[in-house]
Amino acid sequence: MCGRYSLTISMDEMVKAFGVLPGDELVPRYNIAPTQTVPVVCQNGDGTRHLRQYRWGLIPHWAKDASIGSRMINARCETVAEKPAFRGAIRYRRCLIPASGFFEWKQSEKKKVPFYIRRRDRAPMAFAGIWETWKGQEETIVSCSILTTGANSLVSTLHDRMPVILSSAEYETWLDREVDDPGALAPLYRAFPSDLLEAYEVSTVVNKPQNDSEECMEAVGSGKLS
Repeated sequence: MCGRYSLTISMDEMVKAFGVLPGDELVPRYNIAPTQTVPVVCQNGDGTRHLRQYRWGLIPHWAKDASIGSRMINARCETVAEKPAFRGAIRYRRCLIPASGFFEWKQSEKKKVPFYIRRRDRAPMAFAGIWETWKGQEETIVSCSILTTGANSLVSTLHDRMPVILSSAEYETWLDREVDDPGALAPLYRAFPSDLLEAYEVSTVVNKPQNDSEECMEAVGSGKLS
């Protein structure tokens, strides 16, 4: 799964990596948690890409209230085209969710130990995302979910699931509005190669979502997995 991640790149880096139109400078986010507002990349019909701000935790358009979103932060790639909450979004409302890396916890004898996973080359990641618009009586919320797949050999030492991480060559297919057959997206769901990632232990300060500092991403001890 993916329940916490970071995004610490500048707007210039965002433009270069994802081809979005320039905008206001980004504030570094070291400990992004569910229900928070997160930057996502969407593409117009003419191919223009924009950076939007959506709530993390997809709220289906038919939901009675917004609270369901806190349980919809991830969508399993194996069933995303079948689940009522996601099947419309996977066909018509896909996005990229930029990240610098993500966190996962390993169960030890006495406690869960947090690890940070990022690309070895430090390049930004792009999680495969979907989004939806929910209209309540007093507010309208646009929300998103991160697709997950079976973990690769590195991440599987921590958890059996991981985010679907797309390569830059796959962005266009994922964002293309004319691709509305979920089956055509299946090749994109493979686990990102282990040899392109690294993982290391970080401080338990990341356990609390209100802690949002560089300390969340700093290595501690010798708990490196790669």
